[in-house]
Amino acid sequence: MSGYSKNILVKVLVLSVIVFPLFLVGCTGNEKVEGFAIYLTKDDIRPSQMEALSHVEITEKPVISIDDIIYYNSQTHELKLTPEAFERISVLDVPVSGRSFVVCVDKGPVYWGAFWVPYSSFLFEGVTVRKPLGSELPEIITIELGYPSNSFYQGGDPRENETVLQSLEQAGKLTTGLSITDIDKLPLSIKGYELYSWMEEGSWHFTLITGTNRNKFIEEIVSEEDIISEVGWIKIHVVGVSEIKVVLAKLPLDENVFWSAGLMASVGTSSIVMGYPPQSVIDEIEECAAALGLVLTVL
Repeated sequence: MSGYSKNILVKVLVLSVIVFPLFLVGCTGNEKVEGFAIYLTKDDIRPSQMEALSHVEITEKPVISIDDIIYYNSQTHELKLTPEAFERISVLDVPVSGRSFVVCVDKGPVYWGAFWVPYSSFLFEGVTVRKPLGSELPEIITIELGYPSNSFYQGGDPRENETVLQSLEQAGKLTTGLSITDIDKLPLSIKGYELYSWMEEGSWHFTLITGTNRNKFIEEIVSEEDIISEVGWIKIHVVGVSEIKVVLAKLPLDENVFWSAGLMASVGTSSIVMGYPPQSVIDEIEECAAALGLVLTVL
């Protein structure tokens, strides 16, 4: 039997990570209200055993408290932590089969998941937080679905739980999405970034999006909803040459940007057609990119 087949047989079977059932030990009336927190399990219960148990206790102190959080981005489910808290997670002992955690509000369990190492060959069908490797910057962890990708996840998305989000909002830690002015630098992209442009109602529109192997859909490109992460997926739509310059200025030095007018799937109902602005505008953006130390390629 191959190693891969063995892993399939021994993979962690968590068929559904949902709102935590009532059998878990929550807070008592005498305990201090603490809001959102992430706890380890008291007996360090393996993820593969969590759903089969009728009783789970959490540790006395959280591994991540509300005071450890700078912000929680409900759009990307990223937690920006204090340097001390990020270091605590970085040195956390996490086996390749994962380490269980419980997301609580006022010590009342809401849902559970597992810390995971990014080099594990085990599959996981539940909520995960990947353990950082080394002193990564910025100090952000992400509550994700499934490992190694969300295609392995089963069940609803417990991260949208209203009790959790309300607790974070009350503590002043919740953001529903970052803007380009909120961050110093956009993340480095393995496949660079893609830049698209089109004329709409007399103005040039631009979208910068994380590079991938797949062609983008027109409606995906022209959507005005931005997705901005300090560590993950980027999709930013702006109007005007001055605004796209501001966005380009946030990219890392030597980042590749591929400016395309037509390499996308023309799927959907949008009548917008991608195109390049006049050569004078192209020259202006190329000069800006060169001054920023970017590698801009007009396809």
